[in-house]
Amino acid sequence: MRLVIQRVLQGSVSVAGKITGEIGKGHVVFVGVCDTDTEQITEKMVRKLLHLRIFEDAEGKTNLSLQDVEGGLLIVSQFTLYADCKKGNRPSFVRAGKPEHANALYEYFLSLCAGECSCVQHGVFGADMKVSLVNDGPFTIVLDSEEILK
Repeated sequence: MRLVIQRVLQGSVSVAGKITGEIGKGHVVFVGVCDTDTEQITEKMVRKLLHLRIFEDAEGKTNLSLQDVEGGLLIVSQFTLYADCKKGNRPSFVRAGKPEHANALYEYFLSLCAGECSCVQHGVFGADMKVSLVNDGPFTIVLDSEEILK
């Protein structure tokens, strides 16, 4: 599982011109799933996401988590996080999870986040989405379960 986490002042996602989710201060999280991902991996990634201390405290140090600042989550599925660009100029997506598996884990990811965070918004799995955000910093973190869960 791969997550691209952006600390934002605001973010929104729309499908066919209609906003499906929007937040103020918080994280916009792009989620990529591969076929070897499991519910256990999803649980560990959600824990890591929710406890990342990337918001500034009163002294300007990144010591606060999303929950500490009562921030929102905008979660967007993105299979292109598993793009393989090693050969040629056209990305291959063979490592991206099959839609049924990826959607099930994406929905599980959403439910886990909703159980821990009061403001969870999201896109539509598999849809052509337009994402808008104001990155705060900019501050972007990439988490890959193959690296952090060893």
